Amino acid sequence: MIEAIRTALDGGVLTLTLARPEKRNALNSAVIESLHAALERADLDAEVRVIVIRGAGQDFCAGADLDELLASANLPPGENEATALRMGTLFSRMRRLPKPIVALVQGRALAGGAGLVTACDVSLAAAGAQVGYPEIQRGFVPAMVMTLLRRLTGEKAALELVLTGRLLSAEEACALGLVSRVVPDSDLEREGTTLVRRLADTSPSALALTKQLFYQLDNVSFDQGIALGARVNALARQTPDFRDAIGRFLQR
Repeated sequence: MIEAIRTALDGGVLTLTLARPEKRNALNSAVIESLHAALERADLDAEVRVIVIRGAGQDFCAGADLDELLASANLPPGENEATALRMGTLFSRMRRLPKPIVALVQGRALAGGAGLVTACDVSLAAAGAQVGYPEIQRGFVPAMVMTLLRRLTGEKAALELVLTGRLLSAEEACALGLVSRVVPDSDLEREGTTLVRRLADTSPSALALTKQLFYQLDNVSFDQGIALGARVNALARQTPDFRDAIGRFLQR
């Protein structure tokens, strides 16, 4: 049986590779369930400090598997809603996971594939990559990615992208906040390795508290955000990582 994703753990870095290059790593139910399972294991595994998501072959991910999507037209609405929600809850799981998740993006990241990129905490894109939401060109709605897209780009940019389905270059995607950084195609592996190693060598408790606070600031007032930050600040001072790091710095 062909694996939907390949997993490899090395030096605290868990790499999840979408393993359907013949389908441009399109997302089907098996891929989505495998990602759920892999992230659940990563959350519980103390050896995992950073997660990397990437695609095998030339593309990151072309979005939903069109054969599976077409077959779903004959299913009851409730069943289709449950299937769609599994994709949406994958994005939610990625946000809740206290360990940083990094996307390494080459080729095309489209529709749900673009959603997967934007759901990652940090996304590094090769200069030749493209990002887009072409669902409307196939008579479909980019429903499961819209919450992320709207938060990242704002109303006007997000609406134009989903109404036209046009594809963005890596630089355009970066300017809109859909990817974190763009590097030359030939440097993606080296820059990606440098990035994830830096994260893997950082205090796990500091990473977890930083990520959790960042997303908890959604939809809170300025004063509420300051109060929440003060609580996390106090909590961070109690961690062994904090004491060890400050102690080492003072001994220089």
